[in-house]
Amino acid sequence: MAPKVSIVVPIYNLEKYVPRCLDALVNQTLDDIEILCVNDGSKDSAPQIIEDYKSRYPNKVKTFHKENGGEWSARTYGLKQATGEYVGFIDSDDVPELTWAEKLYTAAKTNDADIAFSGYDRVDLDTGKTVSTEMTQHGTMNKEVDWNDDFIVYANPSLWNKLYRREIVKDLEFLPFRGCNDTLFLIHSYMYGAKKLTFIPDVLYHYYLRSSSQIHNMNEKDIENLKKYLMVTRDNAKKIGKYDEYKETLATMAFLHLAISWAFMLSYDKSVNMNKALKGIIEYLNKEFPEWKKSKHFKLGHSLRKGFKSFLIWGVHLCYRLHIPQVYIWVNRFLLDVVKLEVKW
Repeated sequence: MAPKVSIVVPIYNLEKYVPRCLDALVNQTLDDIEILCVNDGSKDSAPQIIEDYKSRYPNKVKTFHKENGGEWSARTYGLKQATGEYVGFIDSDDVPELTWAEKLYTAAKTNDADIAFSGYDRVDLDTGKTVSTEMTQHGTMNKEVDWNDDFIVYANPSLWNKLYRREIVKDLEFLPFRGCNDTLFLIHSYMYGAKKLTFIPDVLYHYYLRSSSQIHNMNEKDIENLKKYLMVTRDNAKKIGKYDEYKETLATMAFLHLAISWAFMLSYDKSVNMNKALKGIIEYLNKEFPEWKKSKHFKLGHSLRKGFKSFLIWGVHLCYRLHIPQVYIWVNRFLLDVVKLEVKW
């Protein structure tokens, strides 16, 4: 009989943190789970560690060993091995609450949801200090997937605070590049059948921030990969005959991730000519996602009704439309580097 929840754990090195993560998983209050540890060519003792857990918890822990292919490939591999009714993804250097699986599964089953979301926090690995708490503002609620709703655009896409109905996502694959995979996976889950979402405000996951944060090692290759795979997402929408329905939302999301989030992270690479890079982003959006300019999500009246965050995004959108995106980069860099204020876009 299939387990209630499959938990995919991609593992590449991090021997220091793997036991802490697996201890939290084998002691989940929901007993009917399978823990799929996918060793992605680790060079340290992580493979031996997961084999030890398999020997101690043979009814819960399954281990797989593959050549290194990147986190995306380990997640896809694990998803293909999963047999549970729902499936979730955990990073091996993070720690879920012991009730993570039970509370998410109960919420999903109670509400017949395709995806269950929970709150989570971000914790500084060195100090143990909670940096921020996310996804608790929705309270307990249910929501239908509606591509005209701002919520689809702005919902936090992180993988690890969710359970997905496996039947819907079992044939999906994570795209072969780092970063933004969680966003594209969530978008594809909507495209391929996820209709009902449920939310619980409980903080069920602790995401640990390490000094090798992606914000400080983004490069131009990453930007080009994102451009390519945003187009893959667009082309998949065309293949299933839903592009006309999704195109404005996809263009909005392309702008948010490429022009706001990733362009800002790229600005930390001192070897990059940011004026040229920003010009390239505008040219790309104009060619591949022309709806970005007139998206209803960026109309002033709409943004004012939605609150301060939406108004800030309207301001960034205006900078791009006026071809002065450098202003956004300068202001955001000042806020983060000098004021030490991280704006949540």
